[in-house]
Amino acid sequence: MDFQHETVLLEATVDAVLPHPGGRYIDATLGGGGHTALLLERSSPNGLVIAFDQDDIAIENAQARFADVSERLKLVHSNFRDMTERANDLGLEQVDGIVFDLGVSSPQFDIAERGFSYRFDGPLDMRMDRRQAITAETFVNESSQDELARIFFRYGEEKFSRSIARRIVEAREQARITSTLELAELVKSAIPAAARRTGPHPARRVFQAIRIAVNDELGVLEAGLESAFSLLAPGGRLAVISFHSLEDRIVKQTFRDFATGCICPPELPICTCGRTPRGKLVTRKPIEPSADEQTKNPRARSAKLRTIEKL
Repeated sequence: MDFQHETVLLEATVDAVLPHPGGRYIDATLGGGGHTALLLERSSPNGLVIAFDQDDIAIENAQARFADVSERLKLVHSNFRDMTERANDLGLEQVDGIVFDLGVSSPQFDIAERGFSYRFDGPLDMRMDRRQAITAETFVNESSQDELARIFFRYGEEKFSRSIARRIVEAREQARITSTLELAELVKSAIPAAARRTGPHPARRVFQAIRIAVNDELGVLEAGLESAFSLLAPGGRLAVISFHSLEDRIVKQTFRDFATGCICPPELPICTCGRTPRGKLVTRKPIEPSADEQTKNPRARSAKLRTIEKL
């Protein structure tokens, strides 16, 4: 299956980790292979790239696409939260740079059978790793009304979360909810008409919230950032593109924590906490796509790139 994806902030992200010949790099989110391809190019002729993805289609596509450089590329079918262990399995204790491109790849949205999109009719799936048991269908039909409302509000910032959750529970009492368009219509019916007239599709925030919950995206991100930073060699860099405020907040706060030194009260004459910064922020403010890139690729509009260097 073709896995084409227009990579957001491609040059800026790869440039951020300062690739050089002979360097060792990790693409934590292989996807369509855009960052992997450029990392391979910039680290040639003898650099090494390790690319992670929990999506089997992404791995299969990359095996074909990068067949001619397979000796410099290691493909790992795994979640990036396990990055340290998997890199160690390959004999790597440290790397020079790591890039993350968070969110869902365009092909995952566009393949109806994956169940990520409210625009196409497909099964309620939304699993990034199809080996896992829980699906969106499981979550929608078996979570309590309170849990549904909590997730819609927390992960989707949906102000009609309670009425949407109530509508879903009423519907599933009649028959199990199994398709994306069925769920999208239920969400739409629970939102007042006046609120549906402007803005994005009324189901967008709910679908985002379910996807985040099914894949534990925020928990995985926190663990993945820690794992990635621990793998960096001194002077190595970690660059992360996020696509919504929940992700960006985690990246921003985690990087700030890595870069924070002494936290003793200012009135103490000497430091007693012993804390020293582990990294330094390369970007105080996130880099965002140019107006031209946003025009060419609407999915780039919310992208933010942050970079930190290990001390």
